[in-house]
Amino acid sequence: MRPPISRTDLATILDEADTAAARLRRRLGLRRADLDDLRQDLLLDLIQRLPAFDATRGSIGAFAGIVLRNQSCRIAARVIRERRGWNGGLLSLDVPGSDGETLAEQLGENDGLSAWHGQTASGEAAVERRIDLARALGALHPRDRSLCAAATHSPVRVLAERGLGSRAGLYRRIAELRCALAAHGLRVA
Repeated sequence: MRPPISRTDLATILDEADTAAARLRRRLGLRRADLDDLRQDLLLDLIQRLPAFDATRGSIGAFAGIVLRNQSCRIAARVIRERRGWNGGLLSLDVPGSDGETLAEQLGENDGLSAWHGQTASGEAAVERRIDLARALGALHPRDRSLCAAATHSPVRVLAERGLGSRAGLYRRIAELRCALAAHGLRVA
């Protein structure tokens, strides 16, 4: 069993931990509130490794500095890995910004979550597509409209099993419907 640590060694360890935690907080751009958590994580690792300290090989400050630097690298790698999983970090829509408006109030419809994922997010464009689709479907024969509705939910194999026609006949009708819808200005999916 190791003898208890002296007050000067303890002060050295705590100073090293404070410095390492402050450096890590700045490096990662964390809030001030995270400083105590970082310090505790660093001290916990250092205390666990303290039995490996050999006074004949160097000072307690040097030992603490190396242990804290290594643990800081592991913590930084974990935080960076988590941020990559979040694509840069989490944002709250309810936190007021510098001008007093929340992020939810500042984001327009074109800047929403679906736009961040590469989808078109314009509400006006969606309404126009629905109007164009209703106009084009209105010009089709009722039998073709029912095929369009069925084809949006089921593959051709299932439609053929339901008795809507042979697979070859259904593929031919769908190809004709695509041409008719394209003639009415709709893009083919």
